[in-house]
Amino acid sequence: MPRETRDWKLRLLVPLGLVVASVLARTWRYQTRNGEGWQRLRAAGKPFVFALWHGGLLPLAWWHRGRGVVVLISEHRDGEIIARVLGAWGYRTVRGSSTRGGARALLEMISELARGSMVAFTADGPRGPALTFQPGALVAAQRAGVPIVAMSVHVDRAWRLRSWDRFIVPKPFARVTIAWGDPMIVGGSTPREAASESARFEAALCAGQEQADA
Repeated sequence: MPRETRDWKLRLLVPLGLVVASVLARTWRYQTRNGEGWQRLRAAGKPFVFALWHGGLLPLAWWHRGRGVVVLISEHRDGEIIARVLGAWGYRTVRGSSTRGGARALLEMISELARGSMVAFTADGPRGPALTFQPGALVAAQRAGVPIVAMSVHVDRAWRLRSWDRFIVPKPFARVTIAWGDPMIVGGSTPREAASESARFEAALCAGQEQADA
């Protein structure tokens, strides 16, 4: 697709999609579980990493809007749409992925943590495999010496896109349940050792999903 056509579609579709998403989101009914851990960290001004599955990004982003969270978003076209929506909802974004700008983006996220920010990684993003914990969040948390908070979401009625992550769009008046895990410290003293913790944190996200689904 020519760049001019792509830019024109972004300028048209993003504002329209933002209006639709915001109106739809105002009808969602939220309930939350086990949020005390990350809220204590935030009240104390301590930085930490949120980790979530990419498919649950939309309902999670709406609930956490306006809190100054910094989110890592990929540099491909779909990422541009997500970045613009999140920016309108009060997020700051860092652009990069495992295939493009990844090392620079990871360093930026570590710098944000050093400045005391809350940051968020889609643990299986931006291209999957779905529900497989990638090492980026682990390396950032280990380098910055901060905990990771897993967060999961369940929606009782939703559309699911035909994408690799089965992206969730809650239907009007859907009931959305968010479950957070307890803050967890990444073990190891090197990025390689941090990355080896993927299975433990993947299990934490799966446990949170069971809590949200219950």
